[in-house]
Amino acid sequence: MKPLYATTLRSLATVLIAVLAILVAVWLWRRYETDPWTRDGHVRADIVRVTPDVGGLITQVAVRDNQAVKPGDVLFVVDRPRFALTLAQSDAAIQSARATLLQARREAQRDLALGDLVAKETHEQNVARVATASAALAQAESARSTAALNLDRTTVRASVHGIVTNLDLHPGDFIAAGAQAMALVDTDSIRVEGYFEETKLGQIHLGDAVTVHLMGEPRALTGHVDSIAAGINDAERTTTGNLLPNVNPTFNWVRLAQRIPVRVKLDRVPAGVSLIVGRTATVTIVPKAAA
Repeated sequence: MKPLYATTLRSLATVLIAVLAILVAVWLWRRYETDPWTRDGHVRADIVRVTPDVGGLITQVAVRDNQAVKPGDVLFVVDRPRFALTLAQSDAAIQSARATLLQARREAQRDLALGDLVAKETHEQNVARVATASAALAQAESARSTAALNLDRTTVRASVHGIVTNLDLHPGDFIAAGAQAMALVDTDSIRVEGYFEETKLGQIHLGDAVTVHLMGEPRALTGHVDSIAAGINDAERTTTGNLLPNVNPTFNWVRLAQRIPVRVKLDRVPAGVSLIVGRTATVTIVPKAAA
């Protein structure tokens, strides 16, 4: 009786171990091959490249590195005295053009009053002077508007809620128009992007709940799938000079699944969690059927 009992126990143990092994294998296969999750996630945000519309010496830097700003806050000022002088010159040019126009109009009106006593050619010349003076005044007023716009744009302001980062700008530095002066992280656009294998996209849908774990942060963040990228670069194809496609003639038999960016909008962020752009995250999608 005892040998039979021992044999039965051994058989049951063997079957139990085999079943557990199968269950673990199935779980591992589903976990790594089909379940929509990835360790390849990062905190992302839109970066505003702050550039001045006018060039010159930096006369004032009103922010410090890693400072939070809101729309309209002054970031820095570019050579305001020089552009103020240009505006003053434009005002003087308008006054001169107006005086010239008034004189030309008086001469034209005087010719009309004299009638036939003034030669027709002289009258035509006076009329042309009025038109020329009017055009000169319009040009001076346009130049004044440009000078006023340039003066206003010497003060560079924040366009979004954000944080100044990697600031290396000082009074006395020279900056050209259109040159990048600083980076501004748009805090209203902070999000998490997970790069999922294309084999798992079938289980990812817009609106699916998402759990995010930042590296080094024990607390979980929650969100939902906001969008899925419409395309990624095809490294196997380029465009030649005649606009025909140049396709790589070699083919690797071992093909790795492409990674597709999935944008996650965060719904709840625990207090004290630092959403620093570039932080690594593990992103897990909770399909609606399982939610």
